[in-house]
Amino acid sequence: MPESQRLAASYECCRRLHRAHGRTYYLATRLLPRSKRRHVHALYGFTRYTDEIVDRLDGGTAAQRASRLHDWADRFAAALDGAPVPDPVLPAVLHTIEVFDLDRADFAVFLRSMEMDLTVSRYDTYDDLLEYMAGSAAAIGTMMLPILGARDPALAQEPARELGRAFQLTNFIRDVGEDLQRGRIYLPLKDLADFGVPPADLCAGVTTGPIRALIAFEVDRARAHYARAAHGIPMLAPSSQACIRTAYRLYGGILDEVERAGYDVLGRRVTVPNRRRLAVAASAVLTPPGRPVHL
Repeated sequence: MPESQRLAASYECCRRLHRAHGRTYYLATRLLPRSKRRHVHALYGFTRYTDEIVDRLDGGTAAQRASRLHDWADRFAAALDGAPVPDPVLPAVLHTIEVFDLDRADFAVFLRSMEMDLTVSRYDTYDDLLEYMAGSAAAIGTMMLPILGARDPALAQEPARELGRAFQLTNFIRDVGEDLQRGRIYLPLKDLADFGVPPADLCAGVTTGPIRALIAFEVDRARAHYARAAHGIPMLAPSSQACIRTAYRLYGGILDEVERAGYDVLGRRVTVPNRRRLAVAASAVLTPPGRPVHL
């Protein structure tokens, strides 16, 4: 297969991964210019492919998943150094890294956090969780920034990292029940103790008063991350702002739905209704670049 076809096929593979697994983010990405869109798909494909190795519940032991993750990291490193590595995802990822001169250190810290998921199932404090999110969330904000473009990349970097943290914490809040099935609790154990929630109570699957208070606290914490990220969106290239405004408001909307559900994240997985999703996207398109953004 000619190189151009192989690259196009790789970008299409990443797009399909994004469409299948990143419903909210995929909708927002459609608001980007076509020239940027495929590169966002490539980064999503890389992170999703890695996450699947770690999280796939196929009966593999932690040691087997660790072996697959290390093999994937080695193949990625070899490909970065120019070795021919047959893989459906890597050509698009490598091309994106090259086009935007992305910092390889961000990919290394991301892979380190994914490795933590194989051995760490609890986080004592929020500082401990922030260390994990440095790779799983904040680094992705840094990866995305060169693709999105910003008038002052240095000034926009920390808001981009804060937005990554906001999205990640939103996922942790929404997915408490799913993460329990994988044997993980991402909400800090100190927070559980402060609200009188033993881990066994979460595992019981019944949303008690103390659990509702705990989740309300985490929702407020996530909103604080969104607030610290907001001023970075008007710094982005005008062609990227509608996409990130939409992602900002839709992920923030998940917190609204958690609130509407009485902070019950154990009984069901909350979602943002399609009508609101489309309204948010339309509003973002019609908003002139440079306007402040709010949840």
